[in-house]
Amino acid sequence: MKYDEFLARVRERGEYSHQDEAAKVTEEVLGVLAGRISPDEVDDLASQLPGPLGQVLAGAKQQQAESYGIEEFYRRVAERTGARPRTALWDAAAVLTTVADAVSGGELNQVISQLPSSYAVPFGKADFAD
Repeated sequence: MKYDEFLARVRERGEYSHQDEAAKVTEEVLGVLAGRISPDEVDDLASQLPGPLGQVLAGAKQQQAESYGIEEFYRRVAERTGARPRTALWDAAAVLTTVADAVSGGELNQVISQLPSSYAVPFGKADFAD
């Protein structure tokens, strides 16, 4: 998937009025995700996303993944975007369902395997378990 197509899908799913808004939300959600999964997995995921998005992930990579639940994930997205937590849920879902569409099934499974089942909703995969 190309960068513009990725952002167009996020824009449509998130019902954003401008592509720039979709890009900002995408960068912030991916930045939070990069801190939640292992550095090696960040690299693997980045290699399957369009160039600028892979760079966002690489730039947000941490030495070690943090462990926290979905509510904290939404709180961090809200903090970075300046949105309310409920809006952050919407933002995360718009981005992460597009990530799920953009990467291989194997890569998606690798990412998901590092997350609690509560992350199923924003990825659009209600059937994965801890």
